[in-house]
Amino acid sequence: MIAAVPTVAIIVFSCKNTLSEAEPLDLQKTPLQTVDSMYMIQSVNGKLRMRVATGMLKRYETDTLSTEVFPDGIMVYAYDDDGNLETTIRAREARHTHDKRNNAETWKAYGDVVVRNIMKKETMETDTLYWDRKKQEIYTDCYIRLYSPDGFMQGYGMHSDEKARNSIIHRPFNSYSVVVQDSTRVLIDTANFIGPLLPKRSVSSSK
Repeated sequence: MIAAVPTVAIIVFSCKNTLSEAEPLDLQKTPLQTVDSMYMIQSVNGKLRMRVATGMLKRYETDTLSTEVFPDGIMVYAYDDDGNLETTIRAREARHTHDKRNNAETWKAYGDVVVRNIMKKETMETDTLYWDRKKQEIYTDCYIRLYSPDGFMQGYGMHSDEKARNSIIHRPFNSYSVVVQDSTRVLIDTANFIGPLLPKRSVSSSK
Protein backbone atom coordinates (compact mmCIF):
# COMPACT_ATOMS: atom_id res chain seq x y z
CA MET A 1 0.00 0.00 0.00
CA ILE A 2 1.41 3.40 -0.95
CA ALA A 3 0.28 6.33 1.14
CA ALA A 4 1.26 9.89 0.28
CA VAL A 5 1.61 12.15 3.26
CA PRO A 6 0.04 15.54 2.48
CA THR A 7 1.18 18.83 3.95
CA VAL A 8 -1.43 19.85 6.51
CA ALA A 9 -1.72 23.15 8.36
CA ILE A 10 -3.47 22.85 11.72
CA ILE A 11 -5.25 25.86 13.21
CA VAL A 12 -6.15 25.71 16.89
CA PHE A 13 -8.68 28.03 18.53
CA SER A 14 -7.94 29.12 22.10
CA CYS A 15 -10.35 30.28 24.79
CA LYS A 16 -9.71 33.89 23.87
CA ASN A 17 -10.90 33.38 20.30
CA THR A 18 -7.42 34.10 18.92
CA LEU A 19 -5.62 31.94 16.37
CA SER A 20 -2.62 29.87 17.48
CA GLU A 21 0.01 29.37 14.79
CA ALA A 22 1.05 25.75 14.11
CA GLU A 23 4.72 24.77 13.98
CA PRO A 24 6.24 24.72 10.46
CA LEU A 25 6.44 21.33 8.76
CA ASP A 26 10.00 20.00 8.36
CA LEU A 27 10.03 18.15 5.03
CA GLN A 28 13.41 16.58 5.84
CA LYS A 29 11.86 14.75 8.81
CA THR A 30 8.45 14.05 7.25
CA PRO A 31 8.28 11.23 4.66
CA LEU A 32 6.78 12.21 1.34
CA GLN A 33 5.77 8.59 0.74
CA THR A 34 5.36 5.53 2.97
CA VAL A 35 5.14 1.91 1.81
CA ASP A 36 4.12 -0.79 4.28
CA SER A 37 5.97 -3.58 2.45
CA MET A 38 7.79 -3.83 -0.85
CA TYR A 39 8.91 -6.59 -3.20
CA MET A 40 11.05 -5.81 -6.27
CA ILE A 41 12.24 -8.02 -9.14
CA GLN A 42 15.04 -7.21 -11.60
CA SER A 43 15.35 -9.17 -14.82
CA VAL A 44 17.57 -8.91 -17.91
CA ASN A 45 16.30 -10.31 -21.22
CA GLY A 46 13.63 -12.22 -19.35
CA LYS A 47 16.12 -13.80 -16.90
CA LEU A 48 15.79 -13.22 -13.18
CA ARG A 49 18.77 -11.30 -11.80
CA MET A 50 17.71 -9.98 -8.41
CA ARG A 51 14.88 -9.96 -5.89
CA VAL A 52 14.54 -7.48 -3.04
CA ALA A 53 12.13 -7.89 -0.13
CA THR A 54 11.68 -5.33 2.62
CA GLY A 55 9.22 -4.12 5.18
CA MET A 56 8.43 -0.45 5.52
CA LEU A 57 9.91 2.09 3.12
CA LYS A 58 9.96 5.83 3.82
CA ARG A 59 10.87 8.32 1.09
CA TYR A 60 12.12 11.81 1.88
CA GLU A 61 12.66 14.62 -0.62
CA THR A 62 14.60 17.87 -0.55
CA ASP A 63 15.74 20.18 -3.31
CA THR A 64 19.00 18.27 -3.71
CA LEU A 65 18.48 14.79 -2.22
CA SER A 66 16.03 11.93 -2.52
CA THR A 67 16.36 9.42 0.33
CA GLU A 68 14.70 6.05 0.83
CA VAL A 69 14.92 4.52 4.30
CA PHE A 70 14.18 0.86 5.11
CA PRO A 71 13.80 0.79 8.93
CA ASP A 72 12.53 -2.82 9.03
CA GLY A 73 15.54 -4.26 7.22
CA ILE A 74 16.15 -5.58 3.74
CA MET A 75 16.77 -8.95 2.07
CA VAL A 76 18.46 -9.22 -1.34
CA TYR A 77 18.60 -12.36 -3.52
CA ALA A 78 21.00 -12.38 -6.51
CA TYR A 79 20.96 -15.02 -9.27
CA ASP A 80 23.58 -16.28 -11.73
CA ASP A 81 23.22 -16.42 -15.53
CA ASP A 82 21.41 -19.77 -15.29
CA GLY A 83 18.81 -18.46 -12.85
CA ASN A 84 20.29 -20.20 -9.80
CA LEU A 85 20.29 -18.40 -6.46
CA GLU A 86 23.92 -17.41 -5.89
CA THR A 87 24.11 -14.68 -3.25
CA THR A 88 21.95 -13.31 -0.43
CA ILE A 89 22.42 -10.11 1.58
CA ARG A 90 20.55 -9.45 4.81
CA ALA A 91 20.65 -6.30 6.94
CA ARG A 92 18.70 -4.91 9.87
CA GLU A 93 18.35 -1.49 8.20
CA ALA A 94 19.15 0.08 4.83
CA ARG A 95 19.24 3.46 3.11
CA HIS A 96 19.33 4.64 -0.51
CA THR A 97 20.34 8.23 -1.31
CA HIS A 98 20.14 9.93 -4.71
CA ASP A 99 21.95 13.25 -5.22
CA LYS A 100 19.94 15.21 -7.77
CA ARG A 101 22.82 17.60 -8.50
CA ASN A 102 25.21 15.02 -9.97
CA ASN A 103 22.90 11.99 -10.31
CA ALA A 104 25.08 10.04 -7.85
CA GLU A 105 23.51 7.39 -5.64
CA THR A 106 24.57 5.52 -2.52
CA TRP A 107 23.21 2.25 -1.15
CA LYS A 108 24.03 1.47 2.48
CA ALA A 109 23.05 -1.58 4.56
CA TYR A 110 23.85 -1.58 8.26
CA GLY A 111 23.20 -3.52 11.43
CA ASP A 112 24.08 -7.24 11.50
CA VAL A 113 24.84 -7.42 7.78
CA VAL A 114 25.27 -10.99 6.49
CA VAL A 115 26.44 -11.76 2.94
CA ARG A 116 26.30 -15.37 1.74
CA ASN A 117 27.69 -16.72 -1.51
CA ILE A 118 25.83 -20.02 -1.78
CA MET A 119 27.93 -21.35 -4.66
CA LYS A 120 31.24 -20.84 -2.80
CA LYS A 121 29.74 -21.64 0.62
CA GLU A 122 31.18 -18.40 1.99
CA THR A 123 29.62 -16.13 4.61
CA MET A 124 30.67 -12.59 5.51
CA GLU A 125 29.50 -10.67 8.57
CA THR A 126 29.98 -6.94 9.14
CA ASP A 127 28.18 -3.91 10.54
CA THR A 128 28.00 -1.71 7.43
CA LEU A 129 28.05 -2.56 3.73
CA TYR A 130 27.96 -0.26 0.69
CA TRP A 131 26.84 -1.13 -2.83
CA ASP A 132 28.09 0.73 -5.90
CA ARG A 133 25.50 -0.14 -8.52
CA LYS A 134 27.40 1.43 -11.41
CA LYS A 135 30.63 -0.44 -10.64
CA GLN A 136 28.67 -3.53 -9.50
CA GLU A 137 30.76 -3.74 -6.32
CA ILE A 138 30.14 -4.11 -2.60
CA TYR A 139 32.59 -2.81 0.00
CA THR A 140 33.08 -1.78 3.60
CA ASP A 141 35.69 -0.13 5.82
CA CYS A 142 34.39 -1.81 8.98
CA TYR A 143 35.47 -4.91 10.84
CA ILE A 144 34.51 -8.02 8.89
CA ARG A 145 34.52 -11.80 9.37
CA LEU A 146 34.73 -14.28 6.49
CA TYR A 147 33.86 -17.96 6.86
CA SER A 148 34.61 -20.34 4.01
CA PRO A 149 35.47 -24.03 3.41
CA ASP A 150 39.14 -22.92 3.48
CA GLY A 151 38.85 -21.51 7.00
CA PHE A 152 38.19 -18.28 8.85
CA MET A 153 39.48 -14.77 8.15
CA GLN A 154 38.88 -11.43 9.84
CA GLY A 155 40.08 -7.89 9.37
CA TYR A 156 39.11 -4.36 8.45
CA GLY A 157 37.82 -3.32 5.06
CA MET A 158 36.64 -5.47 2.15
CA HIS A 159 35.69 -5.11 -1.47
CA SER A 160 34.20 -7.57 -3.93
CA ASP A 161 31.96 -7.82 -6.94
CA GLU A 162 28.29 -7.41 -6.03
CA LYS A 163 27.75 -11.19 -5.85
CA ALA A 164 30.66 -11.74 -3.43
CA ARG A 165 32.54 -14.01 -5.81
CA ASN A 166 36.01 -12.57 -5.15
CA SER A 167 35.94 -10.99 -1.69
CA ILE A 168 39.24 -9.44 -0.55
CA ILE A 169 39.86 -8.30 3.04
CA HIS A 170 42.09 -5.21 3.04
CA ARG A 171 43.72 -5.53 6.48
CA PRO A 172 43.45 -9.12 7.72
CA PHE A 173 44.69 -10.17 11.15
CA ASN A 174 44.79 -13.36 13.23
CA SER A 175 43.26 -15.28 10.38
CA TYR A 176 42.97 -19.06 10.27
CA SER A 177 42.81 -21.42 7.36
CA VAL A 178 41.80 -25.07 7.43
CA VAL A 179 43.79 -27.48 5.26
CA VAL A 180 42.30 -30.87 4.54
CA GLN A 181 44.89 -33.36 3.35
CA ASP A 182 44.88 -37.15 3.57
CA SER A 183 41.61 -36.93 5.50
CA THR A 184 43.42 -35.02 8.26
CA ARG A 185 42.02 -31.67 9.39
CA VAL A 186 44.80 -29.24 10.36
CA LEU A 187 44.25 -25.74 11.77
CA ILE A 188 46.86 -23.15 10.79
CA ASP A 189 47.23 -19.64 12.22
CA THR A 190 48.33 -17.72 9.12
CA ALA A 191 49.35 -14.67 11.13
CA ASN A 192 51.35 -16.43 13.86
CA PHE A 193 52.21 -19.86 12.50
CA ILE A 194 53.61 -22.23 15.12
CA GLY A 195 52.70 -25.53 13.55
CA PRO A 196 49.63 -27.75 13.54
CA LEU A 197 47.62 -28.08 16.70
CA LEU A 198 47.97 -31.38 18.50
CA PRO A 199 44.82 -33.26 19.48
CA LYS A 200 43.77 -32.88 23.08
CA ARG A 201 44.39 -35.86 25.35
CA SER A 202 41.89 -36.90 27.94
CA VAL A 203 43.27 -37.01 31.47
CA SER A 204 41.75 -39.42 33.97
CA SER A 205 42.25 -39.04 37.69
CA SER A 206 42.10 -41.83 40.24
CA LYS A 207 41.27 -41.45 43.91
